[in-house]
Formats: sequence, C-alpha cells, structure tokens
Amino acid sequence: MHYIISAMFIVVSIIHLLPLYGMFGGDHLNKLYGIPIDEPNLTILMRHRAVLFGLLGIFFLYAAFQPTVQAMAFIAGFVSVLSFLYLAWSIGGYNSQVNRVFIADIIALICLILGASVYVYLL
Repeated sequence: MHYIISAMFIVVSIIHLLPLYGMFGGDHLNKLYGIPIDEPNLTILMRHRAVLFGLLGIFFLYAAFQPTVQAMAFIAGFVSVLSFLYLAWSIGGYNSQVNRVFIADIIALICLILGASVYVYLL
C-alpha cells in the first residue's frame, strides 16, 4: 500500500514541476498561462513563482520515497492546491490555460486525498 502513497506524490510532483518551465522567461509564462507577461515586475514575480513551484515539486518527489516527510508534504500539498482552487473559483473569469491549471489541481487534490487516506489507514 505504500506504493500508492508514492505514486500519488509522483503525480502531484509532476503537476507542480510543470510551471518550472516559466522560469525561462515571459514567453514561456505566456505559453503556460495565456497572458502577456511583459511588465518587468510581473515577470520577476512570475518567474520566482515558477522556481518556488519547482522546489515544491522536488519536495513532493522526495516525499514519495521518504516516509518521514510525507505528513508535512501532504500539508504543503493541500495548502498549495486548495488555495489555488479557492482563488480561481472565488474570482472566476479565467482563460483556458488557467482552466488547465485548475483541472490539473483537481487531479492533484484527488491524488492527495487518496494518498493521505492510505497514509492515515497505515498509521
């Protein structure tokens, strides 16, 4: 059953690593989110966001194979995914690229729920 937890963290990791592509500049961010990111301050913030998502993705990948950090990884995952889903749902009006992020985060949420359920069951 431990492999289910690992598999779920690997999926969540991949979802969180995908935005790392945006670290390489505004054109990449535009492809990811479908909005022009030409203003330097916004470019800095969004590229930094990409790096932070990369760090989170690496942490989830580490947690897939390191049970001692899995509880903390579940907390971080739920905070990350639920905060984005809440913001997108409450604000609305997002484009098709952001909708893809929304759907990816629903998949991540399902994986986190399944993985956390197995984790709690095994306690």
